[in-house]
Amino acid sequence: MLEGKINQKTKGAKVKSMSKAIVLLMIVSGYLFAGANKYDNVTVNTDSVNIMVEASLFFEAYKNKQYDYFTLEHGFKLLNTKPDAFPQFKPYKKLDKVIWAMYTDTTGRFTDEQKVQLADTLLYLYDMALKYDTANAGTYLVKRAYVLEEWKEAPLEDVIAAYEAAFASGKKFANETYYKDRLGKLYAANASEENDYKMKALDLYSSLSEMEPDNATWVSRIEALAENQDELVDITKKAWDIDKENIEKAWKYASMCIKTKKYDRALEPLNFLIEKSPDVINYWRELARAYQKLERYDDAIRSYKKLIELEPDNKVNYLNIAIIYQKLEQLPVARTYLLKAIKKDPNWDYPYWIEGQIYEKSARDCGTMEFIDKCVYQLAINKYKKAASLGGVYSEQAAGRAKVLKQFAPSQEDYFFRNLKSGDKIKIEGKCYDWINREIVIP
Repeated sequence: MLEGKINQKTKGAKVKSMSKAIVLLMIVSGYLFAGANKYDNVTVNTDSVNIMVEASLFFEAYKNKQYDYFTLEHGFKLLNTKPDAFPQFKPYKKLDKVIWAMYTDTTGRFTDEQKVQLADTLLYLYDMALKYDTANAGTYLVKRAYVLEEWKEAPLEDVIAAYEAAFASGKKFANETYYKDRLGKLYAANASEENDYKMKALDLYSSLSEMEPDNATWVSRIEALAENQDELVDITKKAWDIDKENIEKAWKYASMCIKTKKYDRALEPLNFLIEKSPDVINYWRELARAYQKLERYDDAIRSYKKLIELEPDNKVNYLNIAIIYQKLEQLPVARTYLLKAIKKDPNWDYPYWIEGQIYEKSARDCGTMEFIDKCVYQLAINKYKKAASLGGVYSEQAAGRAKVLKQFAPSQEDYFFRNLKSGDKIKIEGKCYDWINREIVIP
């Protein structure tokens, strides 16, 4: 049903909430209860209504799931007479449920004309509820928007305004993502050069993606907003260009660049954000990551060092610097930062996995399979085994790598011919290994 009318911007007359007087007149004339012959001549004189009787009739009928005009009549008699009656029993929520049950009934009990009247009645109820049941205001606001959209098929501008008012209210309600998705679909389906609906849809789905990062639906909604990823980036950049000092828009542009792997374009907004807020960790983290992806390693190292200043206990920053130095083949410096990461968390398998790679590369690049080269391979095996023993993400890979390198490690014959026995220590030194300054113990 949503898809069938999503492009109808001007369908129907302007929807206005019914006043209390109109609804009372409808009840008096029997119009509101058309088709319910038993109650056609019911009139409401608020001076003569017995509150306790009406409450008893309404709540008892509701308890018995009597979702019909009888329950509707006595519910409105109660609330029109005393709008703040019995809040502990939630009469507004109960009457809301009655009307929803009647409208969505599929047995044919209610005609299309009656359902039109029920929709108007529900909008009137929500207007009352927003005044007298403020604890549930968020629910009434968002359901009011839904009724305008689905039941009343109101003009697009009215529906969007109703949803936006519900979300802007800051009130809580259930199924938030469902209703936001409905608004997002309206934005997306009616976006054009004459409005900002595409930008609004992008903002909305970006926030939903942040709320539910594992929900692929929001990513697909974002991707569907544009013909390609470049357009998504351009949309957020345009929004920032119009309001260049807006931090929120700069962050959205940067985030979209990062999400679409346009790291070169992310640098401008990220540096702007850092200039405005130099101590925000997330800005520095994304900037360091962008520089690293772009292989601007000096800038990446500088950014990670700033992160270490801001969060000295975060092991990841030390590890990232180590990985960069590993790529630069500055192995001694890489190991220095690995050891700092290990000091922060001795039970983290990743640094040992990288340390094993460093020793393996050193032996491969420097060695000619002499005995000392084999000992360096054994040192790499030891680090891989340490990583495997910790049971982390890299444990299985580390165990496999240790098995592969076993063929390059010293054999028992190598130890025997050098008069070395189990428990003896061999210092790694000479050739290009002096920086290692480690020992292995003969098994």
